[in-house]
Amino acid sequence: MSTTEDAVGRRWLKVLEPEELAEGRVTSVTCGHRTLCMTRYQGRYGALDNKCPHQGGPLGEGSIENGLLRCPWHGWDYDPITGIAPGFDDGVETFPVETREDGIYVELPDDSPHEATVSDLIIQTLVDWGVANVWGMVGHSNLGMADALRRQAEMGSLRYFGIRHEGAAAFAASAYGKLTGLPAACFTIAGPGATNLLTGLWDANVDRAPVIALTGQVDTQVLGPGAFQEVDLQAAFGKVAQFSQTVLHTSKHAELANLACKSAILNRGVSHLIFPDEVQVLPWPDGARAGGPEGRVPFRAIEPATPALDDAVDALDGSKRPVIIVGHGARFQMEPIIEFAETFNIPVLTTFKAKGQIADRHPLAGGVLGRSGTPIASWLMNESDLLLVLGASFSNHTGITPKRKTIQIDFDPMALARFHAIDVPVWGEIGATMALLRHALADEWTPEDQRPDVAARWDIWRTEKTRREAEESGNGIGSPAIFAAMNRTVPEDAIIAVDVGNNTYSFGRYFECTRQAVLMSGYLGSIGFAFPAAMGAWAATQEDDEKFAGRKVVSVSGDGGLGQYMAELTTAVKYRMDITHVLLHNDELGKISKEQRAGNWDVWETSLHNPDFSKFAENCGALGIRVTEAGQLDEALTRGLAHDGPVLIEIMADPLLV
Repeated sequence: MSTTEDAVGRRWLKVLEPEELAEGRVTSVTCGHRTLCMTRYQGRYGALDNKCPHQGGPLGEGSIENGLLRCPWHGWDYDPITGIAPGFDDGVETFPVETREDGIYVELPDDSPHEATVSDLIIQTLVDWGVANVWGMVGHSNLGMADALRRQAEMGSLRYFGIRHEGAAAFAASAYGKLTGLPAACFTIAGPGATNLLTGLWDANVDRAPVIALTGQVDTQVLGPGAFQEVDLQAAFGKVAQFSQTVLHTSKHAELANLACKSAILNRGVSHLIFPDEVQVLPWPDGARAGGPEGRVPFRAIEPATPALDDAVDALDGSKRPVIIVGHGARFQMEPIIEFAETFNIPVLTTFKAKGQIADRHPLAGGVLGRSGTPIASWLMNESDLLLVLGASFSNHTGITPKRKTIQIDFDPMALARFHAIDVPVWGEIGATMALLRHALADEWTPEDQRPDVAARWDIWRTEKTRREAEESGNGIGSPAIFAAMNRTVPEDAIIAVDVGNNTYSFGRYFECTRQAVLMSGYLGSIGFAFPAAMGAWAATQEDDEKFAGRKVVSVSGDGGLGQYMAELTTAVKYRMDITHVLLHNDELGKISKEQRAGNWDVWETSLHNPDFSKFAENCGALGIRVTEAGQLDEALTRGLAHDGPVLIEIMADPLLV
C-alpha cells in the first residue's frame, strides 16, 4: 500500500489499483488500524467508514441496490459516495478520494497514539507477577484484552500461543503450572470459549496447579437478559476457580489482578478474571499503577508446631522398617526428602502422579505404588512397619494402605487425614519439616538398611519385564516392548506428558525414570491431556530457567487421547514446538474394553475408526513416522527425538499386551 505525505497529521494512502473495483461494487480495505468501505458508483469512488453506526455492520460486505449502499446486517441505506442516509440526519463518516494514474488514493488522518487501557493495566500486572505464557483464542468479545496481550508480546514480555480449541489452552496452562509451580494464563471469548476451558481448569484445580483464566464477557449494559453468547461465568466456573471476579468500570483493576495472581500461587489453583467487552477498552485510570508480588507473598517454608514434630520423631524412632511415600505435592521438595532417605537407608516409593520424582535407578527407589505401579513398591510397603507419607492424597488409586502406622506431612491442613484418621498428622512445609526430622534423628536412629531388599525386588521385576518384552500375538507391538525402547532412547532429562488409558498404566509399570519429569492428569484423569500438556511443557523449555531450558519434550497417548486434540498438531507446527509425540495406535479404547470384560459386560462401542496418523502429521506440517514391527522401534524413536520440531511416531500397538 503506497503512502504520500500531506498536511501535518494526515496522509494519502493507495487503496486500490486503477480498475480493481468494478462499477457498482463495494469492497473492504484495511489501512493501518482503520478499515474502509470502498465504493464505485456512476464512475465515482467513495471511501466510507466500514462500520455501520447502528449495529456495527461491515458496509464493505454490503451491496449497492437502486443507487444506495445497503448495510448487510440490518438493511439501512446510505449514499455510496457521500455516506448520507436519505431522509435521515445520520450517516457514515467519509474520506477524500483521488483517482491517480497508478490507482485510487484516500486521505486519512494519522493513527492516534495508543491510549493505555484497563486491559493494559491488568496485563502489565500479570506480567509483573511473572505470567510469561498465554494460550488462547482471539475472538469478538476479547479484542481489547487481545490488543493488550499483543503489545506485551511485541515487547517480549510474554509469549502468546493461538490454539485450535480452548480446552487445549487450559491443559497447556495447567501442565506449565504443574511443572514449574508458576502460573500461566489461558484466554478466551465469552460463552462457549469460556466454557471450553472447564475441563483443563478442573485438571489444574484438583492437581493443585496455578493457572490464570482470562475470559471475555458481553457488554455490561446487556448482561442479564440473555444476550448473544451470554453465560453467567462466575456461576459456570463454580468451584473450579477459587478466585473469580468480574472486572467492572469501578473496580480497582490492578488490585484484582494482584489478588488473582496471589490466590493462584498461594492456593495453588485457578484464578479467573471476567472482562465485559466495553470495560476492556476503558482508559487506564488516572494515578493507577500496575501491581506486582513485592510485599504480597509471604515466606512459605513454614515449620510444624513442636508437639507435632516431637510425635513424628517418636514414631520414627520406634520404627525399624519404615518407607517413605511421596506424592505430587512433594515435587518441589525432593532434595531434602532424598537426603533424609539416604541418611537412614529408607526406601522411597511414589504415587503414580509423583513418578519420576526420584530416579528408578536410585538404590532406595521402590517405584510407583498402586494400580499403575510395580510389585516392588507394594512389597516394600507390605513389609514395612511405618509409612512416612509426604504430599500424597491417599486417594483410592494410590494404594497406600491404612493398615500401617502412618506419619503424614503436608502444607495443606485439609489434605491431612482426608480419607481416614492418621496416627501422626503434621502440618508444615515438607522440605523444612524433613530437614528438622533429619537433624532430630541423626545421632540416635538406626533403622534397618533396606537397600538389599530394594535391589532384590528390582532384579525380580526387571527379569519379568524382559520376559514380557518378548511376547507377541501378531496383533501389534506389546506395551512392554514399546516402553523398553523408550527407556533406551528418551533423553534422561526429558519432560514426558502422558495421557490416560492403558498406555498410561503401561508407562507407569514399564518405563524407568532417570531424571525425567512426568506430567499427567492425575486426579481428573482426563483423556486428551498429553499433547496440550506437552505444549505447556515446551514453553517452559524456552525460558531462562536452567531447570527446564533446552530439555526435550515427549508426550505419550493412545489413539483415543490424541483424537481429542489432534488439531493442536498444527499449533505445534505454527510455533515450531519441539515435541515428540509417541502414539500407541490400537483402534480401540483399550482400557474401557478391559473394564467391560472385568465387569462381565459385553465389549461395546470401544472400537475406533482412525486415519493413518503419520500421514495426518505430515499433512499438518510435522514429521510423521509409522512403526509396525518391534524391531523398528529404536530407529524410529531415535530419528523422531533427533528432529527439531513436532514429530508424531505412530506405533501399531496390541490392545491386550499391556
